[in-house]
Amino acid sequence: MKAIEIRNKYLKFFEKNGHKIIPSAPLIPENDSSVLFTTAGMQPLIMYLLGEKHPEGKRLTDFQKCLRTNDIDEVGDNRHLTYFEMLGNWSLGDYFKEESIKMSYDFLTKELQIPSEKISVTCFAGDEDCPRDETTANCWKKAGIPKERIYYYGKEDNWWIAGETGPCGPDTEMFYDTGKEACGPNCQPSCNCGKYVEIWNNVFMEFYRNNDGTYSKLKQHNVDTGMGLERITFLLEGKSDPFETELFKPVMDELKKLSKKDIIESRRIATEHLRASIMIAADGEKPSNIDRGYILRRLIRRMTRHMNKLEIDLNELTNLIELNINSLNELYPYLNDKKEQIKKIITEEKDKFIKTLSRGEKEFNKVIAKIKSEGKDTIDSKSIFKLYETYGFPPEVTKDLATENEMKVNMDEIQQLFKEHQNKSRAGSEQKFKGGLASSGEMETKYHTATHLLNAALKITVNKDCHQRGSNITSERMRFDFSCDHKLTPEEKKATEELVNKWIKEDLIVTNTEMKKEDAIKSGAECMFIERYPDIVKVYSIGDVSKEICGGPHVTRTSELGEFKIKKEEASSAGVRRIKAVLI
Repeated sequence: MKAIEIRNKYLKFFEKNGHKIIPSAPLIPENDSSVLFTTAGMQPLIMYLLGEKHPEGKRLTDFQKCLRTNDIDEVGDNRHLTYFEMLGNWSLGDYFKEESIKMSYDFLTKELQIPSEKISVTCFAGDEDCPRDETTANCWKKAGIPKERIYYYGKEDNWWIAGETGPCGPDTEMFYDTGKEACGPNCQPSCNCGKYVEIWNNVFMEFYRNNDGTYSKLKQHNVDTGMGLERITFLLEGKSDPFETELFKPVMDELKKLSKKDIIESRRIATEHLRASIMIAADGEKPSNIDRGYILRRLIRRMTRHMNKLEIDLNELTNLIELNINSLNELYPYLNDKKEQIKKIITEEKDKFIKTLSRGEKEFNKVIAKIKSEGKDTIDSKSIFKLYETYGFPPEVTKDLATENEMKVNMDEIQQLFKEHQNKSRAGSEQKFKGGLASSGEMETKYHTATHLLNAALKITVNKDCHQRGSNITSERMRFDFSCDHKLTPEEKKATEELVNKWIKEDLIVTNTEMKKEDAIKSGAECMFIERYPDIVKVYSIGDVSKEICGGPHVTRTSELGEFKIKKEEASSAGVRRIKAVLI
């Protein structure tokens, strides 16, 4: 069964069961500093899981584009991916365990026609925070899973939270029995032997984990589920890994044809990183030395190095991009409209890296020759730093080369040395929900409302064509990107600050109205990426000075914001400026 068939079956099944299909949020989160990319289906829905009303109701379903950076170094084996698609369905204070489990069982056994005997499930074993989840186990028994295929595990396996604080709860996971021989008499879903593969996770969100580690009850019970499209596709197609499915096979096969060396790991890395780079570039990100741009640069450069390792003519990259976009056409038809943009971003970065790669590898070989002659097996961090400082050679590439040459590196030391140069360590790229709108706290809510005022003020004090291009919010500050062709003058900054504070002092009322998306646009509401919003949207108005399509959260009156202060104004990218501001 092809991936597009599985996705369509999923959405239609849950639509038939009363769920509204909502569009995928972008890979690049809006107004959320907690992660670099959208990492899970529930991430764009945090505020609704916490109780805010969703315009489309209490039952939702979608497919969500996701990207996780913590597995970049693992890509190359037969299972790790950076970009993936997550199928999900949600109950926002509506149904709970029994109906969720029945729908999951019916979808697996009736729609996907997986034999019931191939399904095992796990439930929460219980602890001092939450009792053993016998309710879930009984629901599975009622659905059709016998008790011998129901297992209980602790928080490490069957409790889900997207970070340190936030909505959470016990979960139940569904596993597919691949038919492989058991690793022993006690083989069960917790084994890593490959017999059992997790295919779906239903989280029963009834708690909120507080900053002090305690748990409190949410004001509503939610269900949050996730099924990885790539994983369920290769299992249903009877393949051993996702790289054998139609999602990757066209590029894998073409790389094999173009390669002078047959290295399966390098082909997987090049294929996977190309797809991930295409998806990031399509959302408008460009390579840089910080934040998301650094991740994109890292993916393109790692892909390029492994194409080089396969001895593929790097001029073939344009054709490979075309092939990949064509192979993804059914899943993501919008990529065709972005094709030239994607080609330009990826090939330009490849061209920059070729020069770096050639010089850097020569110097690297000198370094390891010297180290080996001294009878050592570890490349010191200062040598790696020098390769970067002198030749622009990325430390991740040095690490890859070291591994291939059976040499060791101390990545912790390297990250310390690169902290000032990259403003982006790998640990930072893996953070999950430590701040920003993910917590929907009081200060985040204030800052989010303040971005609306700032957006409106810039149109008056700078240029009517100023538009928001992105924002990043924590509990301590806001960062606001906007279209502008010049550095703001001191007079423009002062006027902007004064106008925002004038509106704050006027104690303007913040209201919201639900309406059709097209009606919202006709009414003059501003919005970034209108295509990413559902048919019914929320329009937030602040007095008569601001009207935007937005998901929230917001304060009720501007007087709650305090005093607005611009701390810094700087370039973000070509034609885009950035303001950093605080509320005091």
